[in-house]
Amino acid sequence: MIITVANQKGGTGKTTTAYNLAYTLSHEGKRVLLVDFDPQGNLTLCFGIEQPDRLKVSMFHIMNAIMSDELLPAPDQYLHSQGNIDLIPSNIELSIIEINLRDEMGGEKTLTTLLEPMKHQYDYIIIDTNPSLGLLTINALAASDSVLIPVNPQLWSATGLTQLLNIIIKVKKRINPRITIEGILMTMCDTRTLLYKEAFRLVQDHYGESIRIFESQIPLSVKVGEANFYSQSIMEFHPKSKVALAYQGLAKELMNHGY
Repeated sequence: MIITVANQKGGTGKTTTAYNLAYTLSHEGKRVLLVDFDPQGNLTLCFGIEQPDRLKVSMFHIMNAIMSDELLPAPDQYLHSQGNIDLIPSNIELSIIEINLRDEMGGEKTLTTLLEPMKHQYDYIIIDTNPSLGLLTINALAASDSVLIPVNPQLWSATGLTQLLNIIIKVKKRINPRITIEGILMTMCDTRTLLYKEAFRLVQDHYGESIRIFESQIPLSVKVGEANFYSQSIMEFHPKSKVALAYQGLAKELMNHGY
């Protein structure tokens, strides 16, 4: 099962969700591969790789090898492991790949070429994307079975989410007919505020009938930033926090959906 975490807006909790969902699933006995497909490399940093720009082999090198029809690096050169979780790291060099993909015949399937043979090794492959609707995000969607969309009620924009959904529909029609929308995940929620209540109502009104909205909602908490700073999941950093419990609930919702 390959899941892309996507939203073209920054600040919606994509990286935090990818990392903590992977950690929670791994503690349910699942084997998980995390794919950092964002040139900012935030997921790589969360994983504890302190200087992503000094990596000898990163997603840039792998994508470049595929596009050049060269032999891929051995997995032990680029896979970094923590328990049941493996990571393919990224850094700023990946932004060069996005430029080169424009001239690549069938370039939207480049990531698929890497991940498809790896699917049998993992229960879940989770892709963290950059905040855009460019060729990297389209590559991730082309390789995926489903899309999880984090929405920050403080940054809610019906127009922005509609643009993402239109891209997913185009990818489904033209490139990857199997892709579905996993659901909308509300993140950074302060349920006491009128802003949250209004944003959540709008999400329900616009999409509630056609897209699953996860029952689990991720609370707003400074603990998340602290956990990221120490390269820990929220379950390691503060296992009894509301955020940790929310991600555990999200993992159970995913698993109960048949995955």
